[in-house]
Amino acid sequence: MGAVGLAVDIGGYNALVHLGGHGWLAEQPLIAKTVSLIAGTTVAYVGNRFWTYRDRPRGRVAREYTLYLVLSGVALGIALGCLAISRYVLGLTSPLADNVAANGVGLALGSLFRFVSYRRYVFPPEPPD
Repeated sequence: MGAVGLAVDIGGYNALVHLGGHGWLAEQPLIAKTVSLIAGTTVAYVGNRFWTYRDRPRGRVAREYTLYLVLSGVALGIALGCLAISRYVLGLTSPLADNVAANGVGLALGSLFRFVSYRRYVFPPEPPD
């Protein structure tokens, strides 16, 4: 299910920033990345809860989803940091540069963080107290 969330995130970002050479949020790439990552994260949560971790004990959905969003916010910060450095420090604004920074480096680092933290805090092998 992570692949579907990934497709929503990357596809959404590219559509918002680069579609037709100048997307709706071409001048606001950090907002576009935030929107696309929230959409992708929501899709991935549903997939993780009901597919990937379906055999794990279920906590309260509100607790799980809140933790999922908070930890995803940290991962978003990682991706936004990579994109901001590429865009505003290095001055790289091409679709390739954006995708390498946000959807390559930022997404890889954020995914590693999410994988470890989701397994431990959101979908633990033992039910939360």
